[in-house]
Amino acid sequence: MLSFVLASAPIFAVVVIGWAAARLGWLAPAGIAAFAAYAFDLALPALITGMLARQPLQGVLDARYLLAFLGAGAVIFAATAGITAIGGGGVGVVGAHAQAATNGNLGFLGVPLLLSLLGERATGPLAMAILAEVGILMPAGIVLMSLGRPGDGRARGGAGRDVLRATVGNPIVLGVIAGAAIGLSGSRLPIPVDRLLSFVGASAGPTALFALGGSLAGRRLEGHLLPISFIAAAKLVLYPAVAWAFLRLAGVDPTWVGAGVLIAALPTAANAFVFASRYDAAPERISAEILLSTVAGAVTFPIVAWIVLP
Repeated sequence: MLSFVLASAPIFAVVVIGWAAARLGWLAPAGIAAFAAYAFDLALPALITGMLARQPLQGVLDARYLLAFLGAGAVIFAATAGITAIGGGGVGVVGAHAQAATNGNLGFLGVPLLLSLLGERATGPLAMAILAEVGILMPAGIVLMSLGRPGDGRARGGAGRDVLRATVGNPIVLGVIAGAAIGLSGSRLPIPVDRLLSFVGASAGPTALFALGGSLAGRRLEGHLLPISFIAAAKLVLYPAVAWAFLRLAGVDPTWVGAGVLIAALPTAANAFVFASRYDAAPERISAEILLSTVAGAVTFPIVAWIVLP
């Protein structure tokens, strides 16, 4: 267990450094936003494109993994939505809770953590998890939040635009598509391009983690402790447990099982708050849950890694 704690501790330490920089005023909010934009729009897509382009396509794509991981996410999405509805939440809050329980921080935390533990063997599982969560589960949450927003119907049109931006307009998704297309073609990147992607991609982890920490500095754990604890437990505990069961039943390689479970165990992504704010779907609650799941994830993630990895 100690080895997994030591492997993940530097990752979370950079998050703490980013949080401290923002809290102490060493870096203005605009600076944190610039770090986040660079990591999300350039460095992470470069990293993912390069990793996928260098690997044989048959070692990167596995339909059994994709369906099993998506199935696990759909179960958690539906269960969270159902329990929220029973508890009196409106359609918008149902969508916000379900999205927060299934939308992991794949870019800012998932890539650095999985690469530190599994190396480039994590490329395929990460790519397909991005397609499952960002391509299907996130849009489902956006649609529910738009349906729950009072208004004259304009929110539904906005939801369509948000879905497109979150999927086909997402730079990380585009990186997955570009890398997979290169791998499928059987060609190799020119050496200068490959070196450029490696050079820029190497900066993805530190900048993304620093930006994540800075973004957490403005969040607070105030009120709604029961619902945010429920969502965090669904994200950090139930989702990885269901993912383990589905992936084992699908018969995928043990390394892929471990990778899928670790991806499911990631804290909630910050964009869950962005959409909750846009559709007025309990944004303060989602913000607090992101903070809680990230802090708790520093403890739960190494435990999950110790359980599922050899």
